[in-house]
Amino acid sequence: MMHWTLYRKRGSKRYYHAAVAMDHKLYTFGEYDKTHRDRVGVHVFNTVSLRWAKLHPGETTRSGERHLEAPSMSWGQTAVLIEAVIYIFGGYWEGQYLDALYGFDIDAHWWFRPETSGTVPEARSNHSAFVLEMAMYIFGGLNASVGFFTNDICKLNTTTMVWSLINTGGTPAPVSLFHSSTVIGTRMFVFGGRGIQFDYYNSISVFDTETDRWLSAPSAQLLPERRECHSAFAYNGELYIFGGYRNGRTFNDLWRFNPDTISWKKVEPKGKGPCPMFSMCCNMVGDCTILFGGGYTSMHSSIQVSDLYILDLSPSLKTLSKLAVIQHGLKQSGLPHDVRWELAAMTNGSEGKANVRLLTSSMFRWMLAFLRALKSMLTPSCLTSATQT
Repeated sequence: MMHWTLYRKRGSKRYYHAAVAMDHKLYTFGEYDKTHRDRVGVHVFNTVSLRWAKLHPGETTRSGERHLEAPSMSWGQTAVLIEAVIYIFGGYWEGQYLDALYGFDIDAHWWFRPETSGTVPEARSNHSAFVLEMAMYIFGGLNASVGFFTNDICKLNTTTMVWSLINTGGTPAPVSLFHSSTVIGTRMFVFGGRGIQFDYYNSISVFDTETDRWLSAPSAQLLPERRECHSAFAYNGELYIFGGYRNGRTFNDLWRFNPDTISWKKVEPKGKGPCPMFSMCCNMVGDCTILFGGGYTSMHSSIQVSDLYILDLSPSLKTLSKLAVIQHGLKQSGLPHDVRWELAAMTNGSEGKANVRLLTSSMFRWMLAFLRALKSMLTPSCLTSATQT
């Protein structure tokens, strides 16, 4: 049973941003904030230490030379990770739609402008992007200055750095912005978004990257509500969507789509999850998805948040035990230091102010005995003995 395991509120407020995850770190770029006119910031969340850090890249190259290729502030751009480079494309800022491609070298912490050739995508924002092998795919988006919504697919081969416009077959997904595109295997799954006439979608469109054709997918009987500005991620061959917006309403529901059975199912994780929100980012780190940022509506205005949540899709026994300690206020003084630190991080460091009490239930005495066993690395037979005392 999946479980919301962490809530933090110490990052930078933002929405319409982009994020990627590498190893145990989440990298975020851009935001919708008219008060910021600087270069795009790079903020990193460490899922081990559970701390944020702001990077200051773009000052020098590896050789020590001045290097000022950092992109300007923007929102509605996309970011993808290929090996140790994050590629950012498009976006919007102060009336201008962007078609620039930037690279961020994670190891060196510096920006650069890749030299590309081929058919460069038109400037756009609020499109989607995904990675398959060494290629970055761009789908859809908006460029209102020239009056177009698009449903084209562009591909960047990052080995040759050549752009190409894919000549697709079949019936394409509707033109839209604020949709999601998620790759599962060799297929792209497009969900939701908003069209030209402010019509919202809740259909799934499937694109096969091996044949460059849009596939006909039968409609599911149960569907999520129509929406835009949601987040999507893939796990164990299935598509998940969270949150979103439609006509003044925001959502905080989680849905799972099975590509084999063409069916949707609403999922209700345990624990306290996010409030209804839109334009957040969801990125997978191991068996967890990291949800950061977003906004919600209040009195006909949008409010940015700095909230960060972790949804564990396959929690371990250790994680479930820590959750039980927090939920039932079990005494922590006898636990190993690292476990107490993890418990403090999971509760935003507020456990010292909580009303800590020891329950006498045999179930929770067993939980406490199990956590104590972590310190002494007891064998399974010893652990059985400890639970019987």
